Amino acid sequence: MLVVVLVLPFLTAFISDNSMQQRWWQRKREKQPPMEFNTLAEAPGHTIEIRFTAGRSHNHPLMAFWLEDTAGNYIQSLYVAESIAKGYFRHGDPSTGRWEPGPLRRPAALPYWGHKRGIKAPDGYFIPTQDDPMPDAVTGPTPKADFILTTRTRHMEPRVFQVMMEINQSWDWNRFWHNNKFPDDPHYKTSSQPALVYKTVVDLDDPKEEYTMQPIGHSHWSGATGELFNDLGTITTALQISDKVKVRIVR
Repeated sequence: MLVVVLVLPFLTAFISDNSMQQRWWQRKREKQPPMEFNTLAEAPGHTIEIRFTAGRSHNHPLMAFWLEDTAGNYIQSLYVAESIAKGYFRHGDPSTGRWEPGPLRRPAALPYWGHKRGIKAPDGYFIPTQDDPMPDAVTGPTPKADFILTTRTRHMEPRVFQVMMEINQSWDWNRFWHNNKFPDDPHYKTSSQPALVYKTVVDLDDPKEEYTMQPIGHSHWSGATGELFNDLGTITTALQISDKVKVRIVR
């Protein structure tokens, strides 16, 4: 009996561990193909394909893609997460004691894009409202994992431009960006590690087969300004929300 008591826990742990490993490999094998969707399909300019590969920390982030000229001036949005673009979140209203769909203001989510776009809402935030949403042509649901976005520019010029991405994910705290860092700032608590900004430069007169977007800094932690902070030394898991983001000009 003594031998049985000693051996069974080992066997149970082994079987459990082996079962977990099998489930992990099964999930790896069953990885879904990238979601494909379009924005600005009727725009007359250049066709841009953006391939987003999710990283190990990906968990329903909010994001926006847009264009700037080489001086950093905003040109147009290419895609904005629907909840931000419409001012209406699936879990936006806690008034009943449960998080129900409803309007919600999240100025810390994508503040660099919002300030670049430059449209100030009546409440002072640089994000769209439910009363003044962005058009359907440039919005869409947040993809659950990998995706391929095909979009278009509104004009044929300029020939050299920057493709920008801002991405933010709630609840990804770390030792520096912890939930008590700014205890009196409720907007900070919705962003955790601040939104990250990525960039690549496209030159249509000297095109590459594809371009890789690189992180260039993070946004203000509560969305109070449109500043870009270049130091990423305090950022950890937020850099793993995306694994790769590739841009291609479709000829």
